[in-house]
Amino acid sequence: MPLKELQTVACGLLAAWAVTTASPVIAASQRLPPLSTEPNRCEKAFVGNTIGQANGVYDKPIDLRFCDYTNEKSNLKGKSLAAALMSDAKFDGADMSEVVMSKAYAVGASFKGVDFSNAVLDRVNFGKANLQGAVFKNAVLSGSTFDEAQLADAVFEDTIIGYIDLQKLCTNITIDSEGRASLGCRDFSLFSFLYFINLYVGYHHILTIID
Repeated sequence: MPLKELQTVACGLLAAWAVTTASPVIAASQRLPPLSTEPNRCEKAFVGNTIGQANGVYDKPIDLRFCDYTNEKSNLKGKSLAAALMSDAKFDGADMSEVVMSKAYAVGASFKGVDFSNAVLDRVNFGKANLQGAVFKNAVLSGSTFDEAQLADAVFEDTIIGYIDLQKLCTNITIDSEGRASLGCRDFSLFSFLYFINLYVGYHHILTIID
């Protein structure tokens, strides 16, 4: 194979690896819009957002930051909160079963004991959120991140999650043994070490061919 083609293949492989390891949700350091001054903005969660819910597309963001929905048992269930801003809000004890939260930003929010059964939690940023005792029974967790989140006593029965997302989730040390068993966590520290060794060897093999 000509040198130019080999270089193109090598760059393509490295670019693909970089894309697959990048987080699809909003970065914690990304600048958020100013807090909404709309009256009754917290009640917007009881109506939800149904525009392009699968991809987090919306006409106007739902700003739920600092709102308190503690023990809310009826008004959040089944709602679409696509791309909602939820940082520092409180949902402790709420029933959020069947909710759709595609691309929601929930950094630092509290979801202690929340029922997320049958919910679609697609590409949600749960960084530093408190999810102690949250129930994710039959919930979809595709592309969501849980960096520094508290997940003690969380229930993951029949949770739907991709393999790469599972690897990341299983590195959270707050998940108890029962939760890890439900998720099917293995010793990913060894797996990750071997994975990156293979990447390193493969990369240098490509460079050797090019040279």
